[in-house]
Amino acid sequence: MHKHNLLYLRKDLNDSNKFKSSMNLWITKDNEYKEYNNDSEIDSPANFSFREQNLIDWIKFTIATGSVLISLSYLWFLPMGPHFGDGFLWLTEYITGSSDPAIIVFAMLGIFAFFHSGLAGLRPLGEDIIGKRGWRVIYAYVSLPLALSCISYFVNHCHEGIELWNIRNIPGLHSVLWMTNFISFFLLYPSTFNLLEVAAIEKPQLHLWKPEGVIRITRHPQAVGQVLWCIAHTAYLGTSTACTASTVLVLHHLYSVWHGDRRLKEKYGKKFDDIAQITSVIPFQAVWEGRQKLPPDFYNEFLKGPYLLIVLGTIAAYKAHPFMLAGAALLHW
Repeated sequence: MHKHNLLYLRKDLNDSNKFKSSMNLWITKDNEYKEYNNDSEIDSPANFSFREQNLIDWIKFTIATGSVLISLSYLWFLPMGPHFGDGFLWLTEYITGSSDPAIIVFAMLGIFAFFHSGLAGLRPLGEDIIGKRGWRVIYAYVSLPLALSCISYFVNHCHEGIELWNIRNIPGLHSVLWMTNFISFFLLYPSTFNLLEVAAIEKPQLHLWKPEGVIRITRHPQAVGQVLWCIAHTAYLGTSTACTASTVLVLHHLYSVWHGDRRLKEKYGKKFDDIAQITSVIPFQAVWEGRQKLPPDFYNEFLKGPYLLIVLGTIAAYKAHPFMLAGAALLHW
């Protein structure tokens, strides 16, 4: 009996120590959250206040964005322009020696990924030479036309190639895939919401985000969202062109996970390491491993203006699909 009592006592002590360790872990995390709230270098994701907005800045944003889009449309797509977009498509076909849409979309997305991530990696050097706004303009003028070319070509040819499967007639499948796609747009990286920085009206920054909102779910929401988008569209389309496009997009975003962490580590050092410890790449992994604590009112972190725009924008984009198809068809690609 005495031995049994000792065993129970040891078990109680072990359970007590585990409980204390767990409590210390959460206390430490709560203290970390307080430190983040007081750290001016670490930003809250998706924050927006009308009171802090400057009308002049938004007028500048409208003019700058409109000017960039009009000039790129003229240079790249419009019939009266120099047709740089046609030249890009011709060059892609010449390099690959093929007109197979799966091969072309693979090459086009590969070229986009090279320049998009390459310019992001050169950002510190470029900003030192020509400034943050100047580098953002170069980044936009290179990335935007390449991205629009890839989108236009994909829209025109996504139903072509080898049909690998056709499951569109499965009852309820369209609704499931629609919801998957809808959720993918909620997983935008918070920097996307900083429109004034995107348009270089405000100086673009490489932000380190607090472990709040979407960052609690995954440290790389854009990559996770892209994977969900690819799954939904590829499942519905079932063609070799769609599979190829999705493969390149997923690989590019997997690379961006490493690339993004590397850039944040270089800039923020230990602050990034601390946030990486309580966040994860795989959705909710940090939560189920006990490294991230979801507050009871977690949903409030999504009740913000930018997410309302996402809801409206996603629905509008779905309704605008016929217009997208018509616009892409005008290119005759």
